[in-house]
Amino acid sequence: MFEVQHIDSLDLPELEPYRTLRRPLEHRQQRILVAEGEKLVRRLLESDFAVVSVLMPEPWLRSFEPMLEARPELIPAFVAEKRVLERLTGFSMYQGVLAVGRIPPLPTLETVLQTSAQPRLFAAVDGISNADNLGVLVRTCAAFGVQALLVGETASSPFLRRAVRSSMGTIFRLPVVELDSLVQALKVLRARQVRCLAAHPHAQGRTLAQADFTQDSCLILGSEGHGISPAVLQACDAAVAIPMACGVDSLNVSAAGAVFLYEAQRQRRKM
Repeated sequence: MFEVQHIDSLDLPELEPYRTLRRPLEHRQQRILVAEGEKLVRRLLESDFAVVSVLMPEPWLRSFEPMLEARPELIPAFVAEKRVLERLTGFSMYQGVLAVGRIPPLPTLETVLQTSAQPRLFAAVDGISNADNLGVLVRTCAAFGVQALLVGETASSPFLRRAVRSSMGTIFRLPVVELDSLVQALKVLRARQVRCLAAHPHAQGRTLAQADFTQDSCLILGSEGHGISPAVLQACDAAVAIPMACGVDSLNVSAAGAVFLYEAQRQRRKM
């Protein structure tokens, strides 16, 4: 269900999330996210996430009407010309299609342990601050069958606007666990026989080909600049490196994640 309201300003209180697109901390505190573009808005509307509102030019609204009608909640649909939306938000827009969703209560580590099929495959992030990298990593996790993404206390949120955009909406279906302590979570996983493997470019003697992903596993990925913190590295079972040509010591975290998770799925397909 939806109701249409034509606007020529963003002064309405309901439009605050669109006024504050450049202030992601406020969105995180309010537990909301912004989907940007036709594909992401469609995927939000198809998801189980509550939809707070949509904002778009009227021609786009007509194409979204069946999906909006199918939603259980009453969704305000704010309509304005694209040039007006660009002026109001301060962004140059390719399509001018935006929506606000509400981040649902997230599962706990215990919940994903109980509900994940074996052999489990989790990924965890430590200190990743770049929202685009984190969003691409979310998409990679979804592509390679990761059952839950564990977000350490020093990492950015995968629900930031740029992260949601880079994930291409896969964040709407990948379970996310927000942790108070990644180190403590890894201790819990190891006690439950989940092998914790750190993606570390300077692992001594252990390469990706030697890693065993056929059992319950969690891949830990570190920040773009500093890698995995010493405390988190110490809490892992082992560190594993991707063999690379001389003169190249590391990959972008999203690229490294793709290499590791492809290998995990390759091993599991042979079981």
